[in-house]
Amino acid sequence: MTTPAPTHRLPLGPAVGRRSCRVVLAAVLSLLVVTGCTSASHSGAAASGSSASGSAAAGSAGGGTEVAEQTAFENVIQQVLPSVVEIRSSTGLGSGVVYDSGGDIVTNAHVVGTDQQFQVLAAGSATTFQASLVGSYPPNDLAVIKVTGGQGLQPATFADSSQAQVGAIVLAMGNPLGLSATVTNGIVSATGRTVTEPATGQSPGATLPDMLQTSAPINPGNSGGALVDLRGQVLGIPTLAANAPEGGAAPGIGFAIPSNQVTRITDQLVQNGTVANSGRAAMGVQVTTVLDQAGHPRGVAVIAVTPGGPADAAGIRPGDIIVSVEDQQTPTAQSLGTVLAGLQPGQAVRVTVERGNGQEQLQVTLGEL
Repeated sequence: MTTPAPTHRLPLGPAVGRRSCRVVLAAVLSLLVVTGCTSASHSGAAASGSSASGSAAAGSAGGGTEVAEQTAFENVIQQVLPSVVEIRSSTGLGSGVVYDSGGDIVTNAHVVGTDQQFQVLAAGSATTFQASLVGSYPPNDLAVIKVTGGQGLQPATFADSSQAQVGAIVLAMGNPLGLSATVTNGIVSATGRTVTEPATGQSPGATLPDMLQTSAPINPGNSGGALVDLRGQVLGIPTLAANAPEGGAAPGIGFAIPSNQVTRITDQLVQNGTVANSGRAAMGVQVTTVLDQAGHPRGVAVIAVTPGGPADAAGIRPGDIIVSVEDQQTPTAQSLGTVLAGLQPGQAVRVTVERGNGQEQLQVTLGEL
């Protein structure tokens, strides 16, 4: 039996004058199976038993590849790094990406927390800008702040994340541990992951669907930065890193919000300060996990139902216990959130509830979060 790999939301880097950072834990609700991981260097190694001339030829070809790759890295860094900024809040340091020429910057909702005012430092610059909150959307862990007098900042170009390919080389740019303008590299390790973030004093937490998994090292302070492809386009916003089951960081397992989600949510925040079209399914219920007599999760109790919402229309009532959706078991509130993250608004689904001494199956047409 395998268990989900634990993750932690990337905490903020050390606050100015502080030397520590907060680490919080969550669970990856998609099943991440870790087996004999290996890594091959880009330069490669000559096969044993090769002739001298063959080894020399392989080394020459490898050298040419390395030079071309290095040049590509340097070009991308020069192109994109000016668009990645450092964000200073009351609780610490994070990263952000310049979104447009009007001074709007996209970052994580957990970077801004409950603050309204921020300081922004451009890469390679000693100039500090003042910024204010435009809007925050914690369900997707995204937020927008606006810089005063930052019209000269360089906007980034965002990729079409639906085209992301496993194995594609990516660079993570941000301010890990307060080290400004830091770049690491890796690949897209997987697509379509669903991960969860815990609630904290600064953020309510979230279930994040369709995340990109990357091997590019990301650390506290990278939150809100840029995961960039070799075309110089932002493929995602680094947000979470994994923990090993025995504790401590799990090297090379991080997660980024895909750029298509970023642009859909950010466009609405920039225009309205709120999000009306999340593209995510919702049932219109408030729930909590309930336990059986042995203390094990047995389902999701409905505390309240949104009047006129999908659950209300289907006949779900407070006191019902949701045990499955579309034949997927929902023993906890987090698991219900994960199932819903994989469904679409307007989709009709089977919901099994415990009511009284028996179970009933209802059909719910999902609304939008």
